[in-house]
Amino acid sequence: MVLTASTMLTLATPAPNFQLQDVVSEQIISLSTFEGKKALLIMFICRHCPFVKHVQLELAKIGEDYVPKNLGIVAISSNDTETHPDDSPDKLKEMALELGFNFPYCFDATQEVAKSYTAACTPDFFLFDADFKLVYRGQLDDSRPTNNQPVTGSDLRAALDAVLAGKSAGEEQKPSIGCNIKWKPGNEPSYFG
Repeated sequence: MVLTASTMLTLATPAPNFQLQDVVSEQIISLSTFEGKKALLIMFICRHCPFVKHVQLELAKIGEDYVPKNLGIVAISSNDTETHPDDSPDKLKEMALELGFNFPYCFDATQEVAKSYTAACTPDFFLFDADFKLVYRGQLDDSRPTNNQPVTGSDLRAALDAVLAGKSAGEEQKPSIGCNIKWKPGNEPSYFG
């Protein structure tokens, strides 16, 4: 596990398009799937990471609380399944069903979607407005697996509430911290210098 922070992609960046298969429904998910939504939350997560395990119940709860408010949500796992078989599509499907995710969970086999979003860690959150412009990227909250702070989702929930109300998510945004995305050999993106 390499402790890694979000790249903090520039706000107002347009969401890169993607086409990935939902591991549960097997439907193809893309940006157009979420046209007409008030906002779109893209979460880079996986099954094995202790940082994701620490917050996974809150991620499911965010789905329960916000999908009915016309928020689009998609979770994406981009990890190399050769080195991390717990993050294979079958295991991701098990995770989605166990946690009752009410949003698509996709597998990024080529890792190109993670690269296009400059995703760096699990979990890594990207919130876009109705025009698919980036308004928030950063942490769920201040809780980490070892700091004894409660998982509340406070940072992400504040951003969601603001954007859904037509307000700014603000410029003060803390990076997410988690395990590095498990890149395939030779596939590590250039944004890691």
